[in-house]
Amino acid sequence: MAKATTIKEALTKFEESEHCKGNESKKVAMYGQIPPIEKMDASLSTLIQCEHLSLSTNTIEKIANLNGLKNLKILSLARNNIKSLTGLEAVGDTLEELWISYNFIEKLKGINVLKKLKVLLIRQNNVKDNVEFMKLADLPCMVELGFTGNPFGDALADQGQDHYTDTITKKLPKLKRLDGFTVIRDDEEED
Repeated sequence: MAKATTIKEALTKFEESEHCKGNESKKVAMYGQIPPIEKMDASLSTLIQCEHLSLSTNTIEKIANLNGLKNLKILSLARNNIKSLTGLEAVGDTLEELWISYNFIEKLKGINVLKKLKVLLIRQNNVKDNVEFMKLADLPCMVELGFTGNPFGDALADQGQDHYTDTITKKLPKLKRLDGFTVIRDDEEED
């Protein structure tokens, strides 16, 4: 089996393909590496100008080493093996969007450090506990959920799509997208 791609190696590939320096780039894409990236290592700290970092479609298990990314606004970690939202403290004052769909997250511990969060894409995770799920209602941001990976999905499945949609949108008043569709509320239709 091939050894994993390191952040340093992926960054070199990015710089060569984009003809730029990673430490000067506002957007750095290291998604879908072959072999995949398994670890967010200290090489990330060199991305001092980065505002949008994409590490999606790898096999990363843990959020780490974001200390040098003082300008980071968008972090894409979808389609990895992440189980926890801890490790975001270093970008708590700047991160506006967290794309974390298709992982293995069960608890939302760690999300509260993101003071400027506007968008949370968290479809297809393992948030099955109602208490954890309801923490999404307190977030001051747009949230996108999917039918699976939320505790109400299976419970409401037998009662039909309309009942499921109505229940979820009432419980999460700030929800903007559910199962890939924009949520339209009656009060928004009147505007």
